[in-house]
Amino acid sequence: MQSLHALLVSTGTVTLAEIGDKTQLLALLLAARYRKPWPIAWGILAATVVNHAISAWLGAELTQWLSPDVLRWLVAASFLAVALWTLKPDTLDENEKLPAHGAFIATTLAFFLAEIGDKTQVATVLLATKYTPLWQVIAGTTIGMLLANLPVVWLGHRFADRLPLKLARTLAAVVFFGLALWVAWRGVG
Repeated sequence: MQSLHALLVSTGTVTLAEIGDKTQLLALLLAARYRKPWPIAWGILAATVVNHAISAWLGAELTQWLSPDVLRWLVAASFLAVALWTLKPDTLDENEKLPAHGAFIATTLAFFLAEIGDKTQVATVLLATKYTPLWQVIAGTTIGMLLANLPVVWLGHRFADRLPLKLARTLAAVVFFGLALWVAWRGVG
């Protein structure tokens, strides 16, 4: 089980962080607009793998550039910031225009761009500073995105209305706060 620790922590962290996030709202919007769940699902997967691979690589590089003490407190403070950020509900601008091309391309482009600077991208960078192997972090954060977004794509508006978003945000904040405390206490790596 220890060998899958990075995968499991990454999956759980991003799944919780993604509930109620703007990319989950984007998944709902794309599902309503295109009504083609498979191309949307593949677009989410493609965008997430690329975005989170770049993010995880950046996180791994940070461990090489910064001293262990600086990295420890930077990562702990960042996890704490993400915990607080998670408590704020995300919105998606209703006037935001989606690309007119096919569902796969529109989803891939929209998800990739929506993830830039998003809390799940920041979480991926932070998780990569703490956990190895890197492929498990990337796989875990990608699985987390899919676990949170694919039900929205397939079940649509009825499912999204029934999500306990406040509870999910609170649980995600608690997870990030716990990770901040863990890193502050134990360090990175």
